[in-house]
Amino acid sequence: MAAVPPSSFKANSSSSAAVDPKLGLLKQIRSHEVAIAELGALSSSRGVYQKNGNLFFRTTIEKASASEQKQIDLAKARLGNLNSS
Repeated sequence: MAAVPPSSFKANSSSSAAVDPKLGLLKQIRSHEVAIAELGALSSSRGVYQKNGNLFFRTTIEKASASEQKQIDLAKARLGNLNSS
């Protein structure tokens, strides 16, 4: 069985997201949910880095989780707008 290069996976997922914006939003929501779960698995004293633009800033787990939850809420609102249109 031949190995499929990882770049082909990325091309397939991004092209399907470009065709169906709902699918792209669902993937974003899932990604943010996974990030929140990963942050929840860390000890409370641990520092984390959050990406803002092209830079990473050190922050707390609580602030990073709140930011991820805000991103989920925004994506769900956009998904709701797409569903109502």
